[in-house]
Amino acid sequence: MDIEKPSIIPYLTTRKLNPENQETPIHFLRQTITPTEYFFIRNHFEYPSQTQEAFFLPILGEVMRPTIFKYQDIIRMPSKHLTLPLECSGNNRAFFDPKVYGEQWEDGAISQGLWRGVPLKDLLALIGLKSTSLEVVFEAYDYGKRKDLEGKFHFTRSLPIQKALHPDTIIAYELNGKPIPFKHGYPLRLIVPQWYAMASIKWLKRIVVIDHHFRGPFQEIDYNYYPYKDNDQGKTPVAQINVNSVIQQPQNRSILDNRKHVIEGFAWTGRGVITEVEVTTDGGESWHKANLVQEQSPLYSWTFWKFVWKVPNKGEYLIMSRAKDSFGNIQPFKAKWNRKGYGYNAVYTVKVKVE
Repeated sequence: MDIEKPSIIPYLTTRKLNPENQETPIHFLRQTITPTEYFFIRNHFEYPSQTQEAFFLPILGEVMRPTIFKYQDIIRMPSKHLTLPLECSGNNRAFFDPKVYGEQWEDGAISQGLWRGVPLKDLLALIGLKSTSLEVVFEAYDYGKRKDLEGKFHFTRSLPIQKALHPDTIIAYELNGKPIPFKHGYPLRLIVPQWYAMASIKWLKRIVVIDHHFRGPFQEIDYNYYPYKDNDQGKTPVAQINVNSVIQQPQNRSILDNRKHVIEGFAWTGRGVITEVEVTTDGGESWHKANLVQEQSPLYSWTFWKFVWKVPNKGEYLIMSRAKDSFGNIQPFKAKWNRKGYGYNAVYTVKVKVE
């Protein structure tokens, strides 16, 4: 698959240097596949030390034959390619009102890659699952301290056994046709389609199948929706990506001339596929269907869309986009506020002035 170079030279937007967190310049990229050098970076801790142990992947726990898989064994197994976006669950956190704590991501904590790897279910089939298997725990090599608990913790999360056995949940070793770069999880990374990227754990250290619910802090404390500011009632885990869209051009607070303009962007969802994108140029009074680059997006992949706007008069305009998926999910006018700022998907809004 060809990966075009952008017509201008954009840069990642740095949100933090230690740990390193950087946003993709999504307004300047028109490719289905995000070039690797522009892929967003989200870390919880400093980068782990690279050791020979990283080329061995133990799978233990509620299995018939606990096994240590070698990297070379994994890359020789039947593999599959998946084109899908990874989106940080905190993408767009900066737009919540009232404001919330956490990394103040704007709209660039999302990128789409061509991933290659081995279905996890194939590895589990080789070693045999016990009937008591309930969840699969994935431990990463990166670790560090938390502000709310004593001690040091590896980044560790679990998947329900059904999601772990999904045919497209893979142990990936390539991104965009080359070995995964170290910053993105080399040598082995879990890729979980349709879920926010906290599930797609980098630098896999080991996998443990368990017969109970995993209670680690990145499962029980972080990555949960807390609807209320002062209590934990209604807490639910963050999982599937919400239907969403972004306007790439024109950008917010642009000054345009009085003629035709192309409003364009892309849309994505964690359920089904994108079937429709609508655009309004009058703040939501009237909506118009945008043209999808494809009639509907391929499974998992985002889809680009365009709308030709014939500017009627000079003045200020509020442009919005909203996407709809094949399950009937549609972007709301206001995102569901939650204390940790996850899953923002309100209609995308830009203000422009026509002179």
